[in-house]
Amino acid sequence: RPSRFRPHSYPLMSVPDALLKQLYTFGSLENTDRGVEFALKNRLQDATLTGLLDVKIDGDTVPPERVHLFMGEGETHAADEISDEDALDFPLRRTLHLRADRPALESGTHNLELTFRADPFGTLTFSVEDSISEQDEALERIPRNPDDNCSQAIIDERQQFVEDYGDTSLDHVPHYSFDPAVTEGNIENFTGVAQIPLGFAGPLTVHGEHAQDDVLIPLATSEGTLVASYNRGIKVCNLSGGIEATVSRDCMQRAPVFIFDNARAARDFTHWVDDHMDAIRAEAESTSSVAELLYIDHYLSNHFAYLRFNYRTGDAAGQNMVGRATFAACGWIMDQYPGPVEHFYLESNFATDKKASQVNVMRTRGKRVTAEATIDRDTLAQHMRVEPEALHHHWSVSTVGAFLSGANNNGAHSPNAITALFIATGQDVANVSESSAGVLYTDITDDGDLDISLTIPSLIVATYGGGTGLPTQRECLEVMGCYGKGKVHKFAEIVAAATLAGELSLGAAISSSDWVSSHETYGRNR
Repeated sequence: RPSRFRPHSYPLMSVPDALLKQLYTFGSLENTDRGVEFALKNRLQDATLTGLLDVKIDGDTVPPERVHLFMGEGETHAADEISDEDALDFPLRRTLHLRADRPALESGTHNLELTFRADPFGTLTFSVEDSISEQDEALERIPRNPDDNCSQAIIDERQQFVEDYGDTSLDHVPHYSFDPAVTEGNIENFTGVAQIPLGFAGPLTVHGEHAQDDVLIPLATSEGTLVASYNRGIKVCNLSGGIEATVSRDCMQRAPVFIFDNARAARDFTHWVDDHMDAIRAEAESTSSVAELLYIDHYLSNHFAYLRFNYRTGDAAGQNMVGRATFAACGWIMDQYPGPVEHFYLESNFATDKKASQVNVMRTRGKRVTAEATIDRDTLAQHMRVEPEALHHHWSVSTVGAFLSGANNNGAHSPNAITALFIATGQDVANVSESSAGVLYTDITDDGDLDISLTIPSLIVATYGGGTGLPTQRECLEVMGCYGKGKVHKFAEIVAAATLAGELSLGAAISSSDWVSSHETYGRNR
């Protein structure tokens, strides 16, 4: 039976148990020397706990005076002390530990049922099953401190463990220049750093709507010739007047699927969703001050209704943000839809997170950005030893090759710049999967110059949140004037412009047969 809660501005409504159960951290149930412990993580929105009304373990109620709550090494609160007057803050993404003073549980599966009151939700009840597993004391584990996993003591312990287990010496991994605490939320079991060489190309002249500067391009890579190649392309682009860049679309997706008894029921459901778009939008946007639900695409197959929620996410990449928003919207849908829904999953693989796909090429994921330039004929011939007609013909032939191979990009190597920039600036590098798609076009002008443009249809970048705040990554963004809020479109324009310069450089090298000789000169490390 659905549980009850009260959101900010809507009447009391029900939330399916499937959604509420995600508050529980599965695998957290354990016996300790002070009782039985488990954990909840707030995946809804900022809340205040105003009462823990009931805790049952295997059907037996634990008296409230024997239940205690705590966050990390913070203050411990007895359940019977929590009230409207003495509430406990429970912020989004924070973990709350519950400890029941009772005998240890036997190994196996156990049922937990919780009823609590929280502002702004009201009273919630849900039950879950979790397991106590037999502890194998012989099993080797990476050292971890659940209360402070970034202290120097636990880091030293992990480094020693790795050296002993790997029978090697960590001479470089332990050397870093920042406080390990800044990595919380970016990595677990912090042990050290993997140092990647960083070079700069440019300055590159960018004529964007947001980037209107000569900017240095930070490239973190271990591939020889890469920075030199981008420098060569940037030089020719600058001598021809620079690169124009335009962001034409901006959206991030989460794609739940709803399962019905038959295709007709799935079709009717999508009509209902269209009719209730305003209410769904309000529910989704209540989870964030930034997320903006633009529209919902729906796709039908068999007896499944795939909904592709499309959001604007400000200066964050936004995958987690849109997950929370869609989570809330689906709760409202499951409660309000008058017909039967057999099941739903919050992600159906239709958002194609961390995967290249045709739907992203057509509909955009992240930023859709185009960089274009007109390359002077004489400049191209003097500096790259190739004429516009030869380069244009080469790319026409290469486009056929890309089509035959099924590639998602008819250019030469746009993921090279994207990956090196992503590593340097703290982006989620796995998003190169989507960002690798590219559509390259060339033409010859009436004056015999080369027109070249590159559209990146799903460039996923951020200038705020995630890894962008890590010390060296932030510095690289600041070099380009791209750190912080209000800078993401500027950064997208710069990434696209740098990528286009690299396409010109490598395309010319292949067309003039300089490619292999360049790698022999700059890229040999043997």
